[in-house]
Amino acid sequence: MAIKTIIFDLDDTLLFDQLSVKTAFEKTCDYAATKINVNSQQLEEAVRSAARSLYESYPTYDYTVLIGINPFEGLWGTFDDPTPQFQQMKEIVPAYRTEAWTKGLAAVGIEDAALGTELGERFVEERKKAPFFYDDTFAVLDELKGKYELVLLTNGAPSLQNLKLEITPEIVPYFDHIIISGDFGKGKPDASIFEFVMEKAQVTKDEAIMVGDNLMTDILGSSRVGMRNVWINRESKPHNPDIVPTYEVTSLTEFLQLVKTL
Repeated sequence: MAIKTIIFDLDDTLLFDQLSVKTAFEKTCDYAATKINVNSQQLEEAVRSAARSLYESYPTYDYTVLIGINPFEGLWGTFDDPTPQFQQMKEIVPAYRTEAWTKGLAAVGIEDAALGTELGERFVEERKKAPFFYDDTFAVLDELKGKYELVLLTNGAPSLQNLKLEITPEIVPYFDHIIISGDFGKGKPDASIFEFVMEKAQVTKDEAIMVGDNLMTDILGSSRVGMRNVWINRESKPHNPDIVPTYEVTSLTEFLQLVKTL
């Protein structure tokens, strides 16, 4: 059956989120190196490690897994969202930022809580200044807009995902529907959010296709409802014998050529 609706993931599918996070870390750690004698790369690795450990220790962790929010989003999000769990995160994240950076400093031999607080806030600002797209994002969307119904399906807190869209306003007009897991209550790969998308777009599983970079969310979730999917594997990530995409491509441009044949 012909494709009517294309469902896109956002982070690391259309937005180059990994580069945004990396850039924010680099700029913050380079700033730290102007204040203290520290290796920027070692500090980044230490803070990343501390952030992961702390994030997993909080009572909100299971909820962040359900919604699909990673530790580095916690380092710059406000989580000013209505659910009790998001409100709990809102209370946690200021101390989380400070502690992650303070523990990272300590891991490289620097005991300075005040600097940890300063770096935590600086990271937030650096991340806001570092939105990146892939080189072919807009060329592909330009080609698809008007020919297909386009849906953006993204995991995350509404406040944070909407902030990402605010600092990349060019992307919003392409989409007929924008669905954020934190608004829905469950994230990819839960089958129910894909069923919700189909209901919203008024299409069947055979009339839609999911495009994303993540096997464990985009591909697994769409597979659970029998929807065709496309794994964008830009980095030659290893395959998973238990999660097999319908199609695999290495770029959005390659996907564009594929969809023309479907």
